[in-house]
Amino acid sequence: MPVTPARPPAPRRSAARSGPVAPAKPAKAKAAPKTAKAPAKAQPKAAAKATGAAKAKTSPRATDVAKHPAKAKAARTPAKTPKKAPTKPKTSTKPPAKARTSKSVARSGGTQTPPSIAPRDRVVVSSAQRFAERAKERRRVTLRKAGALVTALVAAAAVGWVVFYSPVLGLDPHQVVVKGTKDSPVAEADVRAVVDHHAAEPLPRLDTAALCSQLRAVHGVKDVQVVRDWPRGLTVTVTPRVAVAVVPDGDQVALVDPEGVRLGTGPDPPPGLPLVQADGDRALAAALSVVVALPPDLALQVATITAPTQDTVSLALTDGVEVLWGSGEDNALKAQVVATLRADETITDVTTIDVSAPRRPVLR
Repeated sequence: MPVTPARPPAPRRSAARSGPVAPAKPAKAKAAPKTAKAPAKAQPKAAAKATGAAKAKTSPRATDVAKHPAKAKAARTPAKTPKKAPTKPKTSTKPPAKARTSKSVARSGGTQTPPSIAPRDRVVVSSAQRFAERAKERRRVTLRKAGALVTALVAAAAVGWVVFYSPVLGLDPHQVVVKGTKDSPVAEADVRAVVDHHAAEPLPRLDTAALCSQLRAVHGVKDVQVVRDWPRGLTVTVTPRVAVAVVPDGDQVALVDPEGVRLGTGPDPPPGLPLVQADGDRALAAALSVVVALPPDLALQVATITAPTQDTVSLALTDGVEVLWGSGEDNALKAQVVATLRADETITDVTTIDVSAPRRPVLR
């Protein structure tokens, strides 16, 4: 079947030429020989080339093609190209091509689209907004920190006031417990009278050391321990003084402890306590040290202790035996020697035991 060639497009004016170019009249196409067969379908690449050739600008070669239609027909007739098997697209690992510069665009004869640039005023506004946001955030953080600090200070002040100045933790005299005064010369009422002076004082501010000093001044108190009993109480443990002897006090006798502190007076000495007759404080201290060194069973056998001086202490036992003690040195050894001699049943008719030299006792 003969193929009728399409009319070639009218030639355009070339931008390179100064004058117009008159298009040539196309000649009638001759019938193609029957033996020649046109391809059933034009390949995409050949069609694209034909379309590009038709749209290309007019050039000297295009003018020649217009004058000779036979050559145009031969040029428009696509050649058969073998079909290629479809291939999988390859992923390119090469970096993207750089944008075409103005020089390369000018060389290729095309036009370059300038990149879109935001106006300068928009950039300034955006930067100002960012700076404002950052300043606002900094102020917000500063205010938050200041608020937390103020809240902590207020809370600490409130807690300090409640703990150190409010009556919430104030001492309640009814919650004070006194121990150690039973069967002792210490009166519990005297101890409570001292503690009551600190009533309603917050326990954290209560000076227990000063309170102990005040309680030691109470008659008959040797030592004392004060422990806070939260939230509003105290526990007072008293160590009373213990009488170990009696001393003459006019027409009466006075109870004394090992330190010579008088605990009380009475008409008669209580049973189990020796009567000490000493001239001066040093002689009294030496006699009392002897009383403290005696074993309990031997101490019950002592009726009186005489001490004209601190080096001439003597004991009178209840059965009439006299013990010459001497000074207040080596009291433990002297007490052991006397107890051993008194326990020996072979020793009889002894009225005097001299232990002033305890390693060489003398019996008379």
